Amino acid sequence: MNVALVTGASRGIGKAIALQLASDHGLYILINYSNNKAAAEETLSALQAQGGAGELLQFNVQTKAEVDAAISGWQEQNKDKAITVLVNNAGITRDGLFMWMTENDWDDVINVSAKGMFNVTQQVIKQMLRKRYGRVINIVSLSGLKGVPGQTNYSAAKGAVIAATKALSQEVAKRNITVNAVAPGFIKSDMTAGFDEKEYSKFVPMERFGNPEEVAHLVSFLASDKAGYITGEIVNINGGIYS
Repeated sequence: MNVALVTGASRGIGKAIALQLASDHGLYILINYSNNKAAAEETLSALQAQGGAGELLQFNVQTKAEVDAAISGWQEQNKDKAITVLVNNAGITRDGLFMWMTENDWDDVINVSAKGMFNVTQQVIKQMLRKRYGRVINIVSLSGLKGVPGQTNYSAAKGAVIAATKALSQEVAKRNITVNAVAPGFIKSDMTAGFDEKEYSKFVPMERFGNPEEVAHLVSFLASDKAGYITGEIVNINGGIYS
């Protein structure tokens, strides 16, 4: 049975991606979460309500020992299943001007996005290499492409994942593994909940925020066989704000 692991899948974009992958491809979904088990269970309930199947897999992406133990333990107990799709979606923001940014705010944001991508992908890609098939999709950001003032840490983290996406894609291409990234702009989610949508929409040519489901459809395409010749790409989904 083919499996998709979605990190940070308890809410927002991650939840929408988990549901879409199950709906479009019949994948068994591993719903990763770090602390919010109640929200992860809501994702699982929504998945099951639409006829999908999956389970929760708890680990903190920034702690390598925790990631390795959780994923290898799951693989050991599920010999009949293989993770063929990995979506590195987990990320956090700790916004603030660089001159006043604390070391913890820098480290935490870098570690969740960039170190998290390393930890989870390195563990999962071993099985993909053996099976000579895989889809790795990294959720990055407009911030990592153009840089956003007040988000130096987040821009650095997502910029690192963008560069890693391009490099890794070339390492594993001959094994029929694609590695791509999706870069959302303003999407309705927990991360933008505090934004004045009417005010910020003025900067978007489409004059609106995107929906998590719109990002999920793009991820679903990149996870499909139809996208088999696309790799190393960073696909923008931002209403034209960075075209």
